[in-house]
Amino acid sequence: MRILLTADPGLPVPPTGYGGVERIIDSLVREYRHRGHTVGLLAQTGSTCAADQLYSWPAAAGKPRPGVLRGASALSRCIAAFRPEILHSFSRLAFMLPQLTRSLPKVMSFQRHTGGASVRWASRLARGSLRFTGCSDFICSMGSRAGGEWTTISNFVDLGKYPFAPRVDKDAPLVFLSRIESIKGPDVAIDLAVASGRRLVLAGNRPQGGAELEYWKRRIEGRIGRDGVEWIGEVNDAQKKDLLQKACALVVPIQWDEPFGIVFVEALACGTPVITCARGAAPEIVEDGRTGFFMTDINSGVAAVARLGEIERAACRGAAEARFGSGRCAGQYLGLFREMLA
Repeated sequence: MRILLTADPGLPVPPTGYGGVERIIDSLVREYRHRGHTVGLLAQTGSTCAADQLYSWPAAAGKPRPGVLRGASALSRCIAAFRPEILHSFSRLAFMLPQLTRSLPKVMSFQRHTGGASVRWASRLARGSLRFTGCSDFICSMGSRAGGEWTTISNFVDLGKYPFAPRVDKDAPLVFLSRIESIKGPDVAIDLAVASGRRLVLAGNRPQGGAELEYWKRRIEGRIGRDGVEWIGEVNDAQKKDLLQKACALVVPIQWDEPFGIVFVEALACGTPVITCARGAAPEIVEDGRTGFFMTDINSGVAAVARLGEIERAACRGAAEARFGSGRCAGQYLGLFREMLA
């Protein structure tokens, strides 16, 4: 098959730091090519992904992303040049507008909250040539209320990049690894670590402005360097792997309905259990009592930390291998493509 993938213009593929979806796309390109398919990629200028043909979104002065008209035009030019048999988009649905009435099979993959009029009208205009996928049952349930055909294909990790660590030191820290934003619950992670008497390493990029900067100053900044709490900033892939392999648990007490949570799978791949809240797609990833624990408040979080010895790290790795490997998930996408081309 000739497969054209599109990535959101905001980050390069693969990313140099934060960017879970961009890592997903990079892995898919490699998996598709490994299986003999020809792959084109439309992504941010400067992307280094090893696609057969790499195309760039137009740069917009002072903006990380082009507007709808420029984006749609760029995608149309890319399709004319690459001549794909199928279009697989991880970018904006609006960029596909000129393609919706064409017979070219199209897959729109959602990694965030979705639904509403745009999904409803796109499905109607496409008249069967467009399928939707969501990274979790939670996202598919949300999107399907607007119409269209939806398939759950989970996000995944390259298991080879996250080697299994069968044991950790007795004084291994708790690790919070995510954006330092209120919806991710870093303040709750700090409260939990202090109440548990455990060290906590916070890893993630801090906010630069607005309400989230105020949150940082009010709830996070003054607690760094005290009570065993350390902030190390944004980390690259090698640092992330090292952190997760040496952690007694990943603690990300989400305060919103998480669409997926790739970092949860990254932790499990290393054998590291996860402590989080049962919101959004988290219950689709973490098995309470087997690969981690769900908490509802600080007391239940402290109890979860006390029970970490009950979790077998091999079970965490096994769950990642069985359900969230790149080969398995790429195969699900390819199966959907074949179904649409039949």
